[in-house]
Amino acid sequence: MVKTDELKFHTRGAGDIIDITSRIQKLVSKSGLLSGTATAFVPGSTAGLTTIEYEPGLLKDLPQLMERLVPSGQSYHHDETWHDGNGFSHLRSAMIGPDVTVPFAGGKLLLGTWQQIVFLEFDNRARDRRVILQIMGE
Repeated sequence: MVKTDELKFHTRGAGDIIDITSRIQKLVSKSGLLSGTATAFVPGSTAGLTTIEYEPGLLKDLPQLMERLVPSGQSYHHDETWHDGNGFSHLRSAMIGPDVTVPFAGGKLLLGTWQQIVFLEFDNRARDRRVILQIMGE
């Protein structure tokens, strides 16, 4: 069986990291499925999904890493095309990717003790976002 749902929220712009683990767990529980996989997907090309330990140090380290790898203050060819200044956002999103798949059993996500599912905002402005969740199982 397959169930599809979505999360909606507002972000503050580049560097915003939102823990969506409990929201995904609620939808898995609500699905009535006991075992399977939950795939979260962000439609759009300036955000990403991954897992981290959601703690203050990493909430600083991850944006700093992104800034070192793909600096926001540089000009990118995308910016020449669209003049929106978010070329760095697209590149960061491409590095992280738009989805995460997590198995579940007994209706519970099988994440590690210190592992949370996070939404990463890379765009250079605040955004209304959604994450599509597709839950497959029995």
